Amino acid sequence: MKTDTNLNLEPAKQNYFVPLAIIGALFFIFGFVTWQNGALIPYLKMVCQLTDTQAIMVAFAFYVAYTVMALPMAAILERTGFKNGMALGLLILVAGFLLYMPAAYYQQFWVFLVAQFVIGSGLTILQTAANPYVVKVGPEKSAAVRIMFMGLMNKGAGVIAPLAFTAIVLGDFASLSSVSLAAMPAAEQAETITALSHGLIYPYLGMAVVFTVLAWLLKMSPLPELPLEKDEQANDNGQATKTSILQFPALVLGAVTLFVYVGAEVIAGDTIGLFASNLGVANASSLTSYTMAFMLIGYALGIVLIPRLVSQETALTASAVAGLICSAMVVFSDTNSTGVSAVLWGWAGVPLLPDTITYIALLGFANALVWPAVWPLALVGLGKFTARGSALLIMGISGGALVPLAYGLLSDAVNGQAAYWIMLPLYAFILYYALLGHKKRNW
Repeated sequence: MKTDTNLNLEPAKQNYFVPLAIIGALFFIFGFVTWQNGALIPYLKMVCQLTDTQAIMVAFAFYVAYTVMALPMAAILERTGFKNGMALGLLILVAGFLLYMPAAYYQQFWVFLVAQFVIGSGLTILQTAANPYVVKVGPEKSAAVRIMFMGLMNKGAGVIAPLAFTAIVLGDFASLSSVSLAAMPAAEQAETITALSHGLIYPYLGMAVVFTVLAWLLKMSPLPELPLEKDEQANDNGQATKTSILQFPALVLGAVTLFVYVGAEVIAGDTIGLFASNLGVANASSLTSYTMAFMLIGYALGIVLIPRLVSQETALTASAVAGLICSAMVVFSDTNSTGVSAVLWGWAGVPLLPDTITYIALLGFANALVWPAVWPLALVGLGKFTARGSALLIMGISGGALVPLAYGLLSDAVNGQAAYWIMLPLYAFILYYALLGHKKRNW
């Protein structure tokens, strides 16, 4: 792996535009692929006739890949370099897209799950490589701002993806919900399910072609290689004092923080459509766009405030508190009232939503600053451990597999609204990391 290109220079001495533009395009891809899950979950619940817990397995298969494949992908990056590894990641995504065609044609849920795991594996290597780029290309104190710019690309794609999925895949069935499908006569229901599933084939074939081209373009791009730095945790003789990533408490606790955060983020983004569909809300598969829109607002606010007026630590604290408040309101709000959405966007002519659904969308605002604040705090002082430290943080994304699954089990056992109680301990741990956890340098 080449290490002669030094990216971590002062701004006056280094032009960051080209590498950040390329990485920004990749973050758009991450968002477009990831946030399709919010539309896929209620879609596959109808196509494959699933329970809530089974439908959440769509997210589980996707996010569990981040745990299973993170360290193997980090080893690949150490051998191939970050740039070649990201091109490989795009090709792995292509393989996952191609698996969707037989899954959709034969309506086989287990093949959908395999495809989701493959796609998650491709994103694992892409994320493991891309996030350290953003942290290291430029001054450390503004790293959260750079990550927020990437978040704008990621969540901007998250707004577009459910809308595009609804328009292209669902088409005339966009207003269909689990409630309306269940009310159909058996013959009409079977015909509708077949039409729904076959609508997935050509869009995913098109994505496979596009991403193959993108892999070639990335391979040919001028993206510089990220250097492996010397160990910053060394004694006066230059000898390393840390021999394992597990010896960095702020990193390990940061990975746990990302685990609970991604779990909360996926619940907010992926279950909003599922819960709305169960309530009989029209166009439920597009509602992830509401959560993503509020995340974009949060990112924009963070870019203005950090680090000029607010530190990364303060932003993380505020996010945790906002998450606690919104989560409590999801549980206690009225599913028959639309007063909150009437105040927030009713004046603009945007369709109103039940208050509970609106508070789930507002969790997007609370979540916006967590990811960009945790990464620079967790990667401080890793030096030569940066690649594996990044892999450990990426493993935290597995929270998107396990936590929503727990929500699904609670939803089936109790009810969808009460199951959102699970969010409170998640935001409580994020608050701990913001106040104390990120400061730990020794166990």
